[in-house]
Amino acid sequence: MLSIVFFQCSRFQQVPFRGFRGKYIEQKINNMTHHIPPKFIPPDYRQCTKTVMDNIQDPNIRFDENGVSNYWYDYQSMEQKQVFKGDAGIRKFNESIQQIKKAGEGKKYDCILGVSGGVDSTYLAYISKQSGLRVLCVHFDNGWNSELAVKNIENIITKLGFDLETYVINWDEFRDIQLAYFKADVVDIEAITDHAIFGTIHKIAADNNIKYILSGNNIVTESLIPRYWIFNKADHVNIKGIHQRYGTVPLKTFPFYGTKAKHYYQKVKGIQTVDLLNCIPYVKSEVKKEIADKLDWKDYGGKHYESVFTRFYQGFILPNKFGIDKRKAHLSNLICSGQITREEALAELELPMYDPDQLREDKEYVLKKLGFSSADFSRYLELPRREHSEFKTEQSLYNRYPFLKPLKPFGNWIKKKLINK
Repeated sequence: MLSIVFFQCSRFQQVPFRGFRGKYIEQKINNMTHHIPPKFIPPDYRQCTKTVMDNIQDPNIRFDENGVSNYWYDYQSMEQKQVFKGDAGIRKFNESIQQIKKAGEGKKYDCILGVSGGVDSTYLAYISKQSGLRVLCVHFDNGWNSELAVKNIENIITKLGFDLETYVINWDEFRDIQLAYFKADVVDIEAITDHAIFGTIHKIAADNNIKYILSGNNIVTESLIPRYWIFNKADHVNIKGIHQRYGTVPLKTFPFYGTKAKHYYQKVKGIQTVDLLNCIPYVKSEVKKEIADKLDWKDYGGKHYESVFTRFYQGFILPNKFGIDKRKAHLSNLICSGQITREEALAELELPMYDPDQLREDKEYVLKKLGFSSADFSRYLELPRREHSEFKTEQSLYNRYPFLKPLKPFGNWIKKKLINK
């Protein structure tokens, strides 16, 4: 059995660079970090020798004696457990398709799929059609769609012949929650959208008596996301807590995915999520070519850049306020799955995060739409990060009411009985 010893990287250990080699190392670090403001670069900067993850992107990153980070090993473990290859993948895929079709017998739809116009959901729609699934496509419109996203979704629906249901969020409420997240200085502003998508898709699935949700989640291209970057997307208590502190508009229609809703949709209605992309060879570059050819899909130039806000958030807010370059996780994922080399990833990181003209256009649009003045936004960028955990968070029944902890074994026994009924 392989034994791995990790070394914790301290952000505060001074490592001076001296002489010619010191200047070489310093220049190399500058090349790898020049898109990030200097204040985020620790004196003991270190980057994984297998991936491009570093201790800017994750202060808690760990390295073994060869400089290989925990992200490399984490990926190997996830792939081994969750990715089905060869004959096993074919069997798993076919079994899933048959199971979905059986659950859809006598109904209008076999399954439901959230479409954004991005690569994963577009390809998932394409292979679903090839597999004979009757899919209800759902688009969540939070007010930030790019024109290209709208066109890509239109092509999916038209060329594949699927039905589309679009949920348009109440903009006044959604904008107020976004502004509350800015005022809170927390990192995962996109948690609001992700949470609302969960709630919306589950509700539409329940309304249409659909048992299966197709998910574009996959290990080979998007599994290496540091906890430092995100918060629990399903935590409705955290959203409410931040909004209660800083919001001004009552939330009457926001599609919360709370504890009762989770229990109803998952336990009562029996709705399940299926990750089909983990059962088939999924090579991003080849998939892009195929959907471009078959569905006239157009590339956005960045992961999840189908949303104007996401493009601005990932390309400008994250690096300048939080020191985060999301490309490093996405590229590291592709390195781990053998789709690109580390050298190719490093070369891509040399490229600008944002086209200057696009940045000026997006910044003006986002600030105007949110009602931010340029001065207020500049002040926001300078304020220190706060953690989501500084606000209310969802807790288990036993954490909320400690006096019930002695009853936990009995509660677990009851759950098993109900599930096995």
